[in-house]
Amino acid sequence: MKSKKKVSGFLIFTWIFLLLFTFWTLFPFFWGIITSIKSPGEQYSTAFLPHFQFKPSSYAWQVVLGQAEGERTKQGLRNSVLISSLSSLLVLFMGALAGYSLARFRFHRWKNKDIAVWILSNRMFPPIAVAIPFFLIMRTLRLLDTLPAIIMAHVVYNLPLAIWLMIDFFRELPEEIEEAALIDGCSSFQAFLRIALPLSLPGIIAVYILCFIFSWNEFLFVVTLSYRKTMTMPVIIAGALTVRGLDFWKVSALSLLAVTPPVILAALTSRYLIRGLTLGAVKE
Repeated sequence: MKSKKKVSGFLIFTWIFLLLFTFWTLFPFFWGIITSIKSPGEQYSTAFLPHFQFKPSSYAWQVVLGQAEGERTKQGLRNSVLISSLSSLLVLFMGALAGYSLARFRFHRWKNKDIAVWILSNRMFPPIAVAIPFFLIMRTLRLLDTLPAIIMAHVVYNLPLAIWLMIDFFRELPEEIEEAALIDGCSSFQAFLRIALPLSLPGIIAVYILCFIFSWNEFLFVVTLSYRKTMTMPVIIAGALTVRGLDFWKVSALSLLAVTPPVILAALTSRYLIRGLTLGAVKE
């Protein structure tokens, strides 16, 4: 009887926690949708139920997608997609090679652990510490306000995390399979391409999604290295702050547009994302 009471209490606590977590997660989306279909005059409504007692309006969407600012919004979305996709691909390529090397080969001049810690230490710098050197380098190379400049900055910033995750993913793979491939005549690079990469596919996809999200949300490098052509969605959203105050209706509409691509990507690859992030979590 006591066991049943304990189980019932645990279930009730679990359901309450899940409901609160669901509310905590979904309410910002609900608030954003409601605010984006309110007219600017109703943003500060004193109605008893302000989220339900209002007259729907498409004003915010007409502004952010219309002739006045539509082209800027589309350019921001296009830049965000290009920068996040390309920088994540480059990070994945270099991170996989570096992670596999540190997981499978032993370096003699410096220990593998020291190299890995040095790589991770580069990720511990706050972005502002490297923003000014990046600006000076890109200005010297005449790459300010160009996509390659932003992509290179995001690659440098996300690469340490990708390498560390890749090291763990490759270490979890049984070495015997690759050794068998080497005995059959494969080179080390062929064993990496044909054996290690396919087996670590969930982890690779998880790393790509994490890098994509970090790059998508990155703000400081874009502000530092661009001023017109390469603005991304986070910078455009921050531009909603005017001398009149914050235009919540515009922020809501732009934020909903900005979160849509990462949410769709995460939803489509959620199976691989969960497998990749939990790879190696359970050890025998």
